[in-house]
Amino acid sequence: MRKSITVALALGIGAMLTGTASAQLKLGVGAPFTGPNASFGAQIKNGADMAIEDINAKGGIQGQKITTSYGDDVSDPKQGVSVANKFVADGVKFVVGHFNSGVTIPASEVYQENGILDITPAATNPKLTERNMWNVFRTCGRDDQQGEIAAQYILKAFKGKKVALVHDKTTYGQGLADETKIQRSFPRSNSPALISSSSAACTPKAA
Repeated sequence: MRKSITVALALGIGAMLTGTASAQLKLGVGAPFTGPNASFGAQIKNGADMAIEDINAKGGIQGQKITTSYGDDVSDPKQGVSVANKFVADGVKFVVGHFNSGVTIPASEVYQENGILDITPAATNPKLTERNMWNVFRTCGRDDQQGEIAAQYILKAFKGKKVALVHDKTTYGQGLADETKIQRSFPRSNSPALISSSSAACTPKAA
């Protein structure tokens, strides 16, 4: 996470510096710092903090130090938009976030309208980067990429057996299950059944 965010910061902020005369660069970190995905939010925050510390210790980017504004989106789309608007008011020009696709997608629209660059280390829904928005990037694999890998594993490990894909009805869970099922590598005779489940026990990541 630290290495990924360091690269994102260097590339993203470097691209935003043309014509900038400010002595400091304002970075926003948006993630679920409370709620069911707080542990993931903590990873994003810690990774960003360490990356910023490393960059500032080396003189910043083109001589400009990075300052940080944090926003807790609680994995909620509406709160994510509120965080995005807060970043706009704070004068943020670059955002690391968010964790959930369902939060990142609406928040990114606010960022686009206000000229803010957004790089997410975790949102995997293909729709995020298929809207032809100039300002949105990700450093993680998409659902369709993960689905292909999952499909290949299932075919290899459970060849000829009946397989059920269980998801938790979140954007992430359903998207990954759908992408795994539609992979062309599944022969019709071994196509897995798709089952919906609202069980909290099978919720590795809300979206």
